[in-house]
Amino acid sequence: MTSRTKPHEIVERALELSRADGCVVLADEQSSANLRWAGNALTTNGVTRGRTLTVIATVDGTQGTASGVVSRSAVTADDLEPLVRAAEAAARDAGPAEDAQPLVGGVPQSPAFTEAPAETSSEVFAAFAPALGEAFGAARAADRELYGFAYHSVTSTYLGTSTGLRLRHDQPTGTLELNAKSTDRTRSAWAGASTRDFTDVDPLAMEADLARQLGWAERRIDLPAGRYETLLPPSAVADLLIYQMWSSGARDAAEGRTVFSRPGGGTRMGEKLSPLPLTLRSDPAEPGLECAPFVIEHASGDDASVFDNGLPVGPVEWMREGTLQQLTSSRYTAGLTGVPVAPQADNLILDGGSGRSLAEMVADTERGLLLTCLWYIREVDPATLLLTGLTRDGVYLVENGEVTGAVTNFRFNESPVDVLGRAVEAGRTERTLPREWSDWFTRAAAPALRVPDFNMSSVSKGV
Repeated sequence: MTSRTKPHEIVERALELSRADGCVVLADEQSSANLRWAGNALTTNGVTRGRTLTVIATVDGTQGTASGVVSRSAVTADDLEPLVRAAEAAARDAGPAEDAQPLVGGVPQSPAFTEAPAETSSEVFAAFAPALGEAFGAARAADRELYGFAYHSVTSTYLGTSTGLRLRHDQPTGTLELNAKSTDRTRSAWAGASTRDFTDVDPLAMEADLARQLGWAERRIDLPAGRYETLLPPSAVADLLIYQMWSSGARDAAEGRTVFSRPGGGTRMGEKLSPLPLTLRSDPAEPGLECAPFVIEHASGDDASVFDNGLPVGPVEWMREGTLQQLTSSRYTAGLTGVPVAPQADNLILDGGSGRSLAEMVADTERGLLLTCLWYIREVDPATLLLTGLTRDGVYLVENGEVTGAVTNFRFNESPVDVLGRAVEAGRTERTLPREWSDWFTRAAAPALRVPDFNMSSVSKGV
């Protein structure tokens, strides 16, 4: 309960109060710090703290095991027992859960389970803020304006179960988004970064890159909709592939509902998706992109199950050298489909490119488009994973190896699976911030991709 009560004590007390046949308790302790700026000046900053408790009760019955999940924030000592009882009542009212499995057990206790949660504070910006001030000065001197925000959070998750599991994970998450605009607001450029601690981001260098992009946009060129050779930067590639991963559930594929369904039945595992030797993978231990090495689920979904809480999450290759290797699956959906168990990890990496920089790829482009990022991505057809969305903050025309101006924004219609299949070049893999999905997914690394015929389906207004 109170802020002085240790999270592991809350977990233990909730487990003691449980009268259910099984119980899982998740205590999430979060702190965050942020900076916001507009017109080359800081506007707001703040620090927050919060705690959320989730109780998952399981009740055995003659027809199967039911589960009930209740989450609440700011739980006090008086609220704890009613919360546990509410989860038990929800389980009794729910009926048998189709994803029911024995709760995970047999895993040793995390050494830090009884320690205080990790925290962030405004000190995380100690080196970043002065550099941001220098970026403001450079922009102001050149008659440019900077807008954006920096956000950092640390979430300590304590997981306890009635089977004896006691696990803890600390997850730092940092994002930086920086927009540069001309003072007449007719030109705009964007850059973003994902970071664990803000020691590896350089706002002054980012501002210099944005200044170059605003310079490119001084010449405006109107182009019609159509298919263009297009260079997708790492951020755009990550946005497309994250949606692909979210759509790669084994059950839906086996039941014929997705792009990963094999005609006539089964899944497309083992099929070639890309002619390039690209490997799409997740790894909780990936340097700079570290994430939870065990399942943390607050609710069940198509290929995620609260019964899997605490299940180890290891490295997995979703695609190896262009061939589909694995689809996401819980223990339950693995049993249904015969696909190996593969929970989603909280990072995604695309490897196997040439190692060339985006600038080098631009230099080898006779005529094509260079994108900045994608925005407002939505699904059109799950059977093909056709997506639609918009380009934003800079689409540039490349001619004879040089950027010659900015063109109109477009609406696109593309499937990430088709993009992988038609890509003719991949560059150097680098950590990136997926702009569209950064509220939900920040730990990604990808190369730029060259697609010879990216479908710009219509012209879109705006910068």
